[in-house]
Amino acid sequence: MSVERSTGADGGLVAALSFPLTTNRRALGAAVVAVVTYVGLVLSSFPAYSAQMLGADLGYLDDAVLALTANTYASIGPFGLGLVVAYAVLTGVALTNVATQLRLQDVSGVRDLLGVVPGLLASGCASCGAGVLGLLGFAGALAAMPFGGNLLRLAGIVLLLFFLARSGDPRNCRVS
Repeated sequence: MSVERSTGADGGLVAALSFPLTTNRRALGAAVVAVVTYVGLVLSSFPAYSAQMLGADLGYLDDAVLALTANTYASIGPFGLGLVVAYAVLTGVALTNVATQLRLQDVSGVRDLLGVVPGLLASGCASCGAGVLGLLGFAGALAAMPFGGNLLRLAGIVLLLFFLARSGDPRNCRVS
């Protein structure tokens, strides 16, 4: 393992974001996590519809994802849909980095990457919309927020990017 580490936030963010692209296996893993995250977020945006479609037959998964993607686009616009996609991609990157750091370092070395949890939760809850909030009894909360919740989504993604920048490349040791 290398002892050097980029100290700049930009260098750490570039290292963290590019790490999954270092091998085909990592890239595929990050892509699979991103797709699963996107599908989960889109399906949770309208849980009753998703349950009906998938309860009838799992073959309707593609129809449900396409319909709910169109619904998400109509509800929160192209910027909001872009934020949902960005969150899914960043989740793939973050989980790939966490898995590598867990494999290479002891549990105490994972402290930096576990800091992405607040960003994952904040932007994840905002991205899935009324799905999670409805389960918690706050169905109209996201709709009542300014810009249809896009500001909260953006804040969660910025938080996730901050923690990824802070952790950098998971293969590099952090010397305090």
